[in-house]
Amino acid sequence: QVLLEESGGGLVQTGGSLRLSCAASGRTGSSYAMGWFRQAPGKEREFVAAISWSGGFTVYTDSVKGRFTISRDNAKRTVTLQMNSLKPEDTAVYYCALARTTLVLKSTPDYWGQGTQVTVSS
Repeated sequence: QVLLEESGGGLVQTGGSLRLSCAASGRTGSSYAMGWFRQAPGKEREFVAAISWSGGFTVYTDSVKGRFTISRDNAKRTVTLQMNSLKPEDTAVYYCALARTTLVLKSTPDYWGQGTQVTVSS
């Protein structure tokens, strides 16, 4: 069993920054990809970003490219999403996710966190 715990959500004004973190615990396996999804009110959950085990491969949805940066610390089993130049349309519950590879993670993560609210005011 794997547990994912997010932190760092909150309220920020347009153009501001937030940093989300996610800590993994339990039987994660020897290598795994981690990433983030988000779900806005009335919308389906969507992929945001993912990072490979080595950190050498990252992928982002188009709407956040150039504004969000994903990184990880394997020793601490954490993944971080640095969000800059935030827009009201970034408002959503953000979920941490874990899977064997980034390809799998983008479609069907094996594990999900509980989510953390990000609200961007205009």
